[in-house]
Amino acid sequence: MNLFHSIRRLFNRRIRRSLQTTPDLPFYLTPAAERDRPSYDREEVLQQALDAWRANPLARRIVGLTSQYVVGGGVRLVAEQPAAQAFLNVWWQHPLNQCGLRIYEWSDELTRAGELFFLLSSDAAGMSYVRAIPAAQISNIETEPNDIQQESAYHQVSDAPGETIIWQAYDPVGDDPRQQVMLHFAINRPPGAVRGESDLAPLLVWLNRYAVWLEDRARLNRYRNAFYFVVKARFLSEAERSARQTLLNSAPPTPGSILVTDESEQWDVIHPRLESHEAGSDGLSIKKMIAAGAGIPLHFLAEPESATRTTAEAAGGPTFRHFEQRQLIFSEMLCQLARACLRRRACYDPAIDPDSRVSVQTADLSARDNAALAIATQAASQTFFQLFDRGLIDRQELLRMLYRFAGEVAGEAQTEPAANDPARRQEGSQRAAGKAGSRLVNPESGETRGIAAI
Repeated sequence: MNLFHSIRRLFNRRIRRSLQTTPDLPFYLTPAAERDRPSYDREEVLQQALDAWRANPLARRIVGLTSQYVVGGGVRLVAEQPAAQAFLNVWWQHPLNQCGLRIYEWSDELTRAGELFFLLSSDAAGMSYVRAIPAAQISNIETEPNDIQQESAYHQVSDAPGETIIWQAYDPVGDDPRQQVMLHFAINRPPGAVRGESDLAPLLVWLNRYAVWLEDRARLNRYRNAFYFVVKARFLSEAERSARQTLLNSAPPTPGSILVTDESEQWDVIHPRLESHEAGSDGLSIKKMIAAGAGIPLHFLAEPESATRTTAEAAGGPTFRHFEQRQLIFSEMLCQLARACLRRRACYDPAIDPDSRVSVQTADLSARDNAALAIATQAASQTFFQLFDRGLIDRQELLRMLYRFAGEVAGEAQTEPAANDPARRQEGSQRAAGKAGSRLVNPESGETRGIAAI
């Protein structure tokens, strides 16, 4: 096996290039300039989204909610090969990577900018280091002439005026671990476009309007409580009137105090008469527009309105679906990033299989779903166990149905038939001979087990 791995490592790049060379596509896609935002508009939207996240509480809450549900309690990379798993653990926790902390920042940036750019560099030992580059610094993306989905290079704005840094796109076929490459992931991207769109892009105008409306309401309430005292009296001269005004300004009456005057003075109060009976409904309408654009219900934005618990739970269904889709996209991004680092490590370590399967384990979106799925699985499992004991379904079908009611997808390892397993065949014969709900006895240890022990 060592000789085989060494030979494969030496000729892997040439073999992959010969087998996976991209053919000359016979079609030509629409130029990206016709589907992407103009550069000046994209830069302005990215800056406005960042400013809104910094200054607007609603914008920060929307971005934070997405990361809280997408990342949740964290993610875990799982590789089939033990050597690949050991490397991924070291790479994930490396002090120069700190991926466990950075994934929250990456998720926030993905929501704000709509795309992520990862700069990948490797040292002489094959350890890769990942740095996220702000989307606002990428001025241009080069693609193949006949296919815009094949990105070839990225232009990063340099600190020096008028200069750009060009990074080559990561190519899994002809990648050189000694070179720095860049990976690009995008969301909210229409077909025929290269750049992604921010989740906050359609909300910016409404976030600004809501902020202006709320500021006007605060000013309105402030001015509504303002008032002036007007003192009317007969003064013999302007000097006498000015002296009286100076005296009152030096010691104005405090609220709740008693003021005694003679008939020569008359005191009145002037305050603004500002009526705004429809202000509450106007603000709620703007907030509804923001919630609809973000894909979250109003009670997620501290606006219970008149919704009951039942309607709130029903409104959370589409929101959880949205977060679930984003979680799948984010998991696939991490998978591709981990595979790239794993392939680079395999060029230096022959014990690592560069084609080892890598998956991402994420946290559940809602604990309430787990409780409902547990009840459904428990109620349905008894029926499926009875069908399995009577020989009406096999083990593969039993596991498939149980995983389906549990809301999970059964892997190939769980659904493989156990035809070559002697213990399984013996247990199957015992189940077929016994009744539904009977207990099984292990002939080797004598241990008695229930049906649920399959």
